Amino acid sequence: MPSFDVRGMSCGHCVKAVTAAVQAIDPAAKVQIDLASGRVEVDSGAPAPAIERAIADAGYEATTVS
Repeated sequence: MPSFDVRGMSCGHCVKAVTAAVQAIDPAAKVQIDLASGRVEVDSGAPAPAIERAIADAGYEATTVS
């Protein structure tokens, strides 16, 4: 399951925006977000670079961790 460090998330709206961005490329994706650490874990068949790009397109800075 790829993980990402995401900067710029600070509230529930951010969680919804990042989740929607990931699910736009894979509607079946399961997204777990920890606001305190900025960590996003995604269970998806989509490749990590595509997920990272989708998060970035939503306005957040994402870096693949694993």
